[in-house]
Amino acid sequence: MAGSSIGRIFKITTWGESHGPALGCVIDGCPAGVELSEADIQPFLNRRKPGNSAVATARNESDTCEILSGVFEGKTTGTPISVMIRNSDMHSSDYDELKDVFRPGHADMTYNAKYGIRDHRGGGRSSGRETAARVIAGAVASKVLASLGISVEAYTRSIGPIEADPDEYSRSAVLANATAMPDINANARALEYIADLKTKCDSCGGVMECMIKGVPAGIGDPVFDKLDALLASAVMSIGAVKAVEIGDGCSVSSALGSRNNDEFRMTKKGGITKKTNHAGGLLGGISDSSDIIVRCSVKPTPSIARSQKTVTSSGENTDIEIHGRHDPVIVPRAVVVMESMCAITVLDALMYDMSSKIDNLVRLYNKQ
Repeated sequence: MAGSSIGRIFKITTWGESHGPALGCVIDGCPAGVELSEADIQPFLNRRKPGNSAVATARNESDTCEILSGVFEGKTTGTPISVMIRNSDMHSSDYDELKDVFRPGHADMTYNAKYGIRDHRGGGRSSGRETAARVIAGAVASKVLASLGISVEAYTRSIGPIEADPDEYSRSAVLANATAMPDINANARALEYIADLKTKCDSCGGVMECMIKGVPAGIGDPVFDKLDALLASAVMSIGAVKAVEIGDGCSVSSALGSRNNDEFRMTKKGGITKKTNHAGGLLGGISDSSDIIVRCSVKPTPSIARSQKTVTSSGENTDIEIHGRHDPVIVPRAVVVMESMCAITVLDALMYDMSSKIDNLVRLYNKQ
């Protein structure tokens, strides 16, 4: 299977299955000298791990990480960093009745069509559990970015019809609320909405948004490696994400150029700024120093305990009800995954940009 790696210089590879003995991540290209321990990674994993709230699956995993390589005496050595999480609460028997049945909305049918074999225990590599490995790399990337004055903060913009008020934004609320919403009142309404859906054996989707602050102008490459293209690809690779927007996103299709254009002004310090940020911090695929705004739409959890029509691997029509431990909404636990993918992508773009100008090489290597 190809496709388990992302990045050009800061490159990550995730491995492992939902119901295997362990899963993890290998990070290649992380600079040496970064202070790193499990304590830097664990808070990120805790935001994603199951069993934390009423809106998460009851699967009880501690998601405790173990650094296996790439760190010596508390600092990265520049060699590949390998981090592992052991699986401990697998109920593989819950999936026995699904062995020969394709679940609607899942990758069962497509994996079988591609490989002729699939791990029916929770979906194997297609399971959302794979994203824990991405969060490991996101924690490392976020720490490096923080040392450069760059922050990456994702949150739940909406769950079903319940939308957070951007004027009520609170980072502490994002980290404390079960929905990862930045708005306390919206969080309460969303919890009521989710509870009602659970009684109806149904699920819902939502929207996640990520704000990336502190990226200097000039990051990203024209044509195929535009920073917005790389961010869109990274975020779209998260399971259940069906659309990605930058800045005003889809609403630009109904906007006027006179309103959509971000006018430039000079600052008192001699820099260039914009009066608005409809472009979401990216012009021509290159950062303009404004906040980079990325948004994505997440589909409802496909595993629902109500009757649905499907087919078996032998080609017979049948009905299915999916029972077991599943999130009624994917969004709250996926917020830190989106944050991680954005952090990984931005750090890789910053490192890749170091060779874009001769001045950078002269500054680094000219010892005269």
